Amino acid sequence: MVKHMKVKSLKGISEVEMRGILERRSEVREAMKTVKTIIEEVRGKGDEALVRYTEKYDGVSVTPSEMRVSRNEVVEAYSKTPKKVVEAIRFAAENIRSFHEKQITTFTLEKISGVKLKQIIRPVECAGIYVPGGRAAYPSTVLMAAIPAKVAGVKRTVVCTPPNRDGGIRPEVLVACNEAGVTDIFKVGGAQAIAAMAYGTETVPKADVVVGPGNIYVTAAKLLVSADVRVDLPAGPSEVLVLADETCNPRFVAADIVSQAEHDPAASVILVTTSKKVAEEIEKIAYELAMRVKTRSVAVNALDRGWCILAENLDEAIEFINRYAPEHLELHVKEPYEVLDKIVNAGAVFIGGYTPVALGDYAAGSNHVLPTGGYAKNFSGLSVENFIKRISVVECDRRGFKALSESVIILAEAEGMYAHAQAVRLRLEEDEG
Repeated sequence: MVKHMKVKSLKGISEVEMRGILERRSEVREAMKTVKTIIEEVRGKGDEALVRYTEKYDGVSVTPSEMRVSRNEVVEAYSKTPKKVVEAIRFAAENIRSFHEKQITTFTLEKISGVKLKQIIRPVECAGIYVPGGRAAYPSTVLMAAIPAKVAGVKRTVVCTPPNRDGGIRPEVLVACNEAGVTDIFKVGGAQAIAAMAYGTETVPKADVVVGPGNIYVTAAKLLVSADVRVDLPAGPSEVLVLADETCNPRFVAADIVSQAEHDPAASVILVTTSKKVAEEIEKIAYELAMRVKTRSVAVNALDRGWCILAENLDEAIEFINRYAPEHLELHVKEPYEVLDKIVNAGAVFIGGYTPVALGDYAAGSNHVLPTGGYAKNFSGLSVENFIKRISVVECDRRGFKALSESVIILAEAEGMYAHAQAVRLRLEEDEG
């Protein structure tokens, strides 16, 4: 049977179909019903619930003490990980660290003589990091989440990740944890891991912030615990939207679509183009390339759910992109920066034929923990910002105080805050006396 992505012009997509394309959150909302029970169990019964859910969902029987990864397991992971993989982890870590170090911003402002304003940065004390497991190992996610936390100055970083069927953690994940300076690693996955980090158990410490991508259950859990603990962003199944015109290299575009399709059968892959010929060629090549990889069944499944959307012109395409708000946006067009100027909703943008999403996923240095499900309209990708608190510091001498006092008194009394005005007027009177 010949496989095809759904091919339609933007104007030919019905309202029902468009809602289906744009609305990617319904599964998360449905998952909340199951997740709510898990969170309540973990919050109330701690380790007992973690042990039970680990056996139920991961098929692994563990004791609370076995959930914590030992130092020996981390050391042994290096001997089990090929040297070239360790070197690649270190290379990626350095690029990620360099990029995120630029995100720390402290400043002193003295616009008014005698008035000094400062912004100082303080890290949270403990960061909880979720690293997905299941179909694959994700050492890259460890680096993307733990390095910004360390750059921010977080002293304790806690990683929770699902155990393998043998009860262990993939060695490359443990190597990445060690290279990123993770302090505690636990063999706990799913919504129960999010609950454990949000509320703490006898074994897993309570975190001040919980970050990291995951499936719909992990995403639902993060949304539910966000009332009690700070979370980063809703980061669910992968998404890529590629904008291509007749100047693109169809093989490059097709390869990039497949690379994101292999993440998950629920991954969202969309091609938007102004050329029907380009759409047909890319779709054909995408299926050919998907059949070459070991993850072909997952990739083809996602491609079958994907869309090739034909736009009459770039402006129409850009309007759709901003409505969709993709996690990853690739621009394979003649004038990419003219398009970029009009993009307001995207998790990350990749420009040109030699910038596949795969570079950002691993080693370019930008962060791959990005908002999905249209949340790029209101959230940014993971950054140092997720692990810090900004504290304002104000210092005035007499001259600066007097420069501000009249406006403060006027505004305070306008709001009916007479004690505020009094606190300023009292000082003026004392100085004059």
